[in-house]
Amino acid sequence: MTINRLLKFTLVFTLAVILMGAYTRLSDAGLGCPDWPGCYGQLTVPSTAQDVASANQQFPERALEQDKAWLEMIHRYIAGLLGLMVLAILIISLRTRDAPKKLPMAIAALILFQAALGMWTVTMKLMPVIVMAHLIGGFSLFCLLFLLYLRHQPLEAAHADIHANPNLTTNARNLAPLALASLAILVIQIILGGWTSSNYAALACTSLPICEGNWMDNLSPIQAFSLWQGEHDSYEFGVLDYAARMTIHVSHRIWAVVTAVALGYLAFKLIGTGSTTLRKSAWVLLGLLTLQLLLGVSNIVMHLPLGIAVSHNGGAALLLLSVVFINYSLWRKA
Repeated sequence: MTINRLLKFTLVFTLAVILMGAYTRLSDAGLGCPDWPGCYGQLTVPSTAQDVASANQQFPERALEQDKAWLEMIHRYIAGLLGLMVLAILIISLRTRDAPKKLPMAIAALILFQAALGMWTVTMKLMPVIVMAHLIGGFSLFCLLFLLYLRHQPLEAAHADIHANPNLTTNARNLAPLALASLAILVIQIILGGWTSSNYAALACTSLPICEGNWMDNLSPIQAFSLWQGEHDSYEFGVLDYAARMTIHVSHRIWAVVTAVALGYLAFKLIGTGSTTLRKSAWVLLGLLTLQLLLGVSNIVMHLPLGIAVSHNGGAALLLLSVVFINYSLWRKA
């Protein structure tokens, strides 16, 4: 398998791992196996009556739920396979003379850190800051793999329309700072989404457009965004009070408006450059942005159905990738 094919497959597989992680988290299966890396001391989910009894005796505070345990273990299995793919990419890159070296090494280091975060997610009983870091780590891995894939593509044909016209080159250079600012705004929104999910605040507000009741008088930003929430036996289902969760949710909604305006404006400016590459990228960006907004609203109206909530995570990952591509294209030409 060539490095390009391996990177394509790894990108698709990474998205699958992200979606499986979201499905596991939203199914309340993050502690389906209370130990790590095995499950109740075994490499697979205990199934026989004797193994189940032993598991329940070993962890009396968390009786075995096989459906949740399997979700958690499947997530671990495919994450392990992803680690092997990243290792293969690193080995091929180091053995190939003109291939990038630093980026594959950074990706390998990141996936090792992701494994540690996965362990801490369990051992620290779903501490929100760890859960959020694990989610952001997965998105970062997705982006770095995509950048490595782009580094292996010549892209001369895609950029020919810009290089052939000095005016387009100037327009692209002028849009590069806007694209970078839009990327930063989107990253903040994704972090807010991760914080909302890890604190079980997705349904803290169930009306549109902002929140029900006199929400402005109940804001509690210090408590809402404190990374340390005290010591608890478990952080499952959240430990913050309603005011803090409502503040997190409202912040995510308000910043979603800021994100939509920024990305929409970026897409509008890209369409106006006259570049075929940038125009196509802009329409992809607008399509993904519209889909994300619809999924976000659907989560509220339909009270967080599992399929839509998981799709919202996947949509965020793809939206991030589209903005990364735009930045790569603009800054590369600059």
